[in-house]
Amino acid sequence: MEIDNPLLVSVSEYMKSGIHIGTKFRTEYMSKFIYKIRGNKQSILNISKIDERIQIASKFMSRFKHNEILVVCKRENGWKAVNSFSNYTGINILTNYKPGTMTNMNLEGFIEPKLLVVIDGFVDNVAVKDASKAGIPIIALCDSNNKPNLIDLVIPCNNKGWMGIGLVFYLLAQEYLKLRGISKEVIKDDFIGNP
Repeated sequence: MEIDNPLLVSVSEYMKSGIHIGTKFRTEYMSKFIYKIRGNKQSILNISKIDERIQIASKFMSRFKHNEILVVCKRENGWKAVNSFSNYTGINILTNYKPGTMTNMNLEGFIEPKLLVVIDGFVDNVAVKDASKAGIPIIALCDSNNKPNLIDLVIPCNNKGWMGIGLVFYLLAQEYLKLRGISKEVIKDDFIGNP
C-alpha cells in the first residue's frame, strides 16, 4: 500500500482500530476503495483512501459553523464517538432521527442544517432521504457493502466497529477545530476508549 501524502495518524494506528476491515460483500461503487480481498473474501479498505477522504470531509465541514451541521447516528456502536465529537465541536447530533426533522416545519424539533453527516447511509436512510429532499449535502461513512445513493461525499471505513467509528470522529473533530482556527486539544481516548 503506497502512501504519498502524510497521514493524519500512522498506518499502524489505523490498522489497530480495524477501520480498514470491510465486509465480505462489496458494491461496485465501493470497489474503488478496496485495497485487496482476503482469502475468506473479506474486503480490506485502502488506508490511504480512508485518510484522504477524512481530510476532504474535514475541509468541507470546516466551511460550516458548528450550528449548521447535523450528525445522525442510529448505530449504537457510534454513540460514544458522536457524543464526544459533539462535546468537542458543539455540532448537533441525533441518535434517534424522526422522519421529517429536516423537511416538516410543523414538526417539533424541526431543524435546518446546511450539512448532514451520517454513520451509515443504509441504517440512517431516513435522514439521508430527508436531507436529499431538502437539498442538504450529505457526508457518510460507508463500508464495502454500502450503496452510496444520495451521498455527496463517502468516507470509506468500517462503519460497524466502535473503534473505527471512534477514530474517524476523533480525526474529524481534530481537523475541523484546527481548520476553523479553534485551539483545543482533542483526546483520542474520549472517542475510542471502551464504549
